[in-house]
Amino acid sequence: MPIPTEPIGSIPRHPRLLEALATHDADDPALDPLYEEAVRDTIARFEETGSPVVTDGEQRKYHNFWTYCVHGLPNTAPEGFRIPFTGHERRMPRLTQGPFRYKRSAASYLDVARRYATVPLKQAVISPSALSLMYPEHEIPGYPREQFIDDLLREHESEVRACLGKDAHAVQIDFTEARLAVKLDPSGGLLSSFIHLNNLALSRFSEVDRQRIGVHTCPGGDRDTTHSAEVDYAELLPSLFQLKAGNFYVALAGEKDPERVLQIIGRHLQPHQRVFVGVVSPIDPHIDTPEEVCERVLQAARHIPVAQLGTTDDCGFAPFCDDTSTSRDTAFAKIRARVAGTALAARALGIA
Repeated sequence: MPIPTEPIGSIPRHPRLLEALATHDADDPALDPLYEEAVRDTIARFEETGSPVVTDGEQRKYHNFWTYCVHGLPNTAPEGFRIPFTGHERRMPRLTQGPFRYKRSAASYLDVARRYATVPLKQAVISPSALSLMYPEHEIPGYPREQFIDDLLREHESEVRACLGKDAHAVQIDFTEARLAVKLDPSGGLLSSFIHLNNLALSRFSEVDRQRIGVHTCPGGDRDTTHSAEVDYAELLPSLFQLKAGNFYVALAGEKDPERVLQIIGRHLQPHQRVFVGVVSPIDPHIDTPEEVCERVLQAARHIPVAQLGTTDDCGFAPFCDDTSTSRDTAFAKIRARVAGTALAARALGIA
C-alpha cells in the first residue's frame, strides 16, 4: 500500500480469556492455552481485515499496556501514580526498593505471535518516562533516583533491542503520558523532563534502528474516556517531534479541530520523520466507513507530504485488559475501514 497503515496495539481481550481472568491470577499457567487461543484468533481476525501490519492485540499483556513489564514485582506497592481518567482512575505500582528490573519483556509476545502471523508484526513497549513515575517523590534509601534511571534505561534498551532482534516490523513506544504531563504541569517542565529521558533511551540506538522505532501519543482511552483530551496539542507537538524517532503515531480522529492539529504537525515534522495520523477513534462507538477515513487521509495530505504520511488508530482498543466498552467486532470493523479508506485515499491521490 503506497500510504502505510499500522495498528496501535490492543484489541479487546477474547471473551473466554476475560472470563478466566476473573477467577485466575494472570500468571496462572492454567491460562496458557487460553492466551494462545486468544492470540491465534486475534491475529487471524486482524489479517482478515487486510491490515498489512498486525499485532497480537496485547492479549498476553498482563493487566494493561503500561505496567505489563513490572506487574507482580515483589519490590512494589499498589498505591502508586494516579492516572486520572474522566470518571475513574487507574493506579501504577510504586517502587519500594531497588534494584529496578523488568519482570517480563514485550519481546516474549513476539515468540507466540510469530507462530500465527503471515504478515509483518509490530510490537508496542512502554516508554521510560511512563515507568519513571514508579519512583516515589522521596528518595528510596540506598537506591537514589539516578541509579533507578540508569537501571530503567538499561531495561528499556534491552527490551527494544530484543524486539528488533526478533524482526519486529516496528517497535512503538507508548508515550500516552506526554499530553497528561502538560495537564499536570502547564509550565512544560514535566514534559521537557519526559522528552529528555526518552531521548536518552533513543540515543542508544543507531539511525537505522530508529527508523523502525516510533512514538505513540494520545489523550488516553479507557472505558470510553480520556485522561487529557482537554490539553491543547499545540502545547505538546512541537516538543514531540524533537524525539529522536523515525515514526510518530498521533491520535487525531477524536480531535475537535483536526485541521489545526495537522497544521501544527506540518510545521514541526522533520524531513526524516513519518507521521501516522489517527483516522479512527476507538472510544467512538460509530463504525467509520472507508469513505469517512478517506476524507481524513486526504485532509492530512494537504498538510503533510504524502511520502511522510501514514495512517493508524487513535489508540489501542482496550489498553486495560478489563475494559469491555468496545467489542472485538467493533474493533475489527474500524480497522477494516482504516485499511480500506487508506487505500481509497491513495487512489484519489494517484499513488495507488
